[in-house]
Amino acid sequence: MSPFHGESPACQSGRGHSSARDIGALFRRHGDEFRKGHALGAMERRALRDISVCRTGALGGHRDVCPSCGCEREIFNSCRNRHCPKCQALRQARWVSARKQRALPVRHFHVVFTLPAELRELVQLHEEPLLDLLFAAASQSLLQLASDPKRLGGTLGVTAVVHTWGRNLIFHPHLHCIVTAGGLGSDLAWVDSSEKYLLPVKVLGALFRGKFLDGLVRLFDQGRLAVTPRTPPRVAELLGPSGFARLKDQLYCKDWVVFTKAPFKKPEALFRYLGLYTHRVPISNHRILRVDDEHVVFRTRDKKTCQLAPVEFIRRFLLHVLPRGFVKVRHFGLYAAGNVNSKLATARTAIERQTAECDNAKSEPVVSDQAAVSDWRTLFRQLTGIDIAACPKCGSRLVSQPLSRSTCCPRAPPPPQP
Repeated sequence: MSPFHGESPACQSGRGHSSARDIGALFRRHGDEFRKGHALGAMERRALRDISVCRTGALGGHRDVCPSCGCEREIFNSCRNRHCPKCQALRQARWVSARKQRALPVRHFHVVFTLPAELRELVQLHEEPLLDLLFAAASQSLLQLASDPKRLGGTLGVTAVVHTWGRNLIFHPHLHCIVTAGGLGSDLAWVDSSEKYLLPVKVLGALFRGKFLDGLVRLFDQGRLAVTPRTPPRVAELLGPSGFARLKDQLYCKDWVVFTKAPFKKPEALFRYLGLYTHRVPISNHRILRVDDEHVVFRTRDKKTCQLAPVEFIRRFLLHVLPRGFVKVRHFGLYAAGNVNSKLATARTAIERQTAECDNAKSEPVVSDQAAVSDWRTLFRQLTGIDIAACPKCGSRLVSQPLSRSTCCPRAPPPPQP
């Protein structure tokens, strides 16, 4: 295999916290073969490149040396690509810490909106406008139905994150929403929902369907779903006047899937769950069971497995690379940025007042010990209990030194001068 983007021999062999079941190592071994047979966009090329060299000599790094016992270890830099399985843990922890300061101290439901299979190819081709529409249709459905005095009669707080994959890595766009189990009423009092019930899912699904299809027709009429030279013939047929009319009629006749999971009673459980979804990538290294030159085997669901050729595995993984600058986590209702200092603050006061009346004690907002942490080493110690600044043999403080030029690759920045 030829060096990839100036890789060193260490990088080609997976040196730097990788193994035979590491996605980065798999990309290094089979990336050239994949590129020869597939046309890639700029973001797909970048993801393939970044994940291939993440935590290898290609990105540089440093050497930790113990002055007491002489123990040494090489630490390579990460790529920080949001699609990389290795680069999400600390980013996720910081995000969750920030959300703890803003989330209301109430129960939250988990509501999932799924697009029908007939729309998958169309969404894949026009990803940005149609995923924007998915956010808009789902959030508006929740807020409109909850504001109805016959339902809840209040404004919800909604945090939504889009996922585009199924467990076998097929393209499967859906939206996960964490929704407050209650809302701020028109009289500025907090209105609690039922213990096990938020909104009727069949009504919610019908409203979601209507809003999405109305937006889809609007995009079609505006010419934003145009056929391009790369449009597959089957999708091009759907985007013709007669094909689009048939598709719309077919989708109106279907029941769209919306389901609600049981509410989280404790904020700690909610935040752990939130973190799992907000910074999840299509597949993590621990799900991969076996890799060789012919097959990649990974876990799916209920102890089942999926087996793919390496090139097909890479193709499916790159299906889920989001457009440049696309925001995959968004907030609506009380949690919208424009309501943080107004409606959200009013809702928090109403909840505290209600709690004080019931318990004769004021409810304190959730405070995170990690909220003010900026140094990644300190945050890593809080998350894992491991002090990576301490020598693993004798416990002395490690001293960082630059890597030798033979260890760094041509792509890496030069080591700092003494």
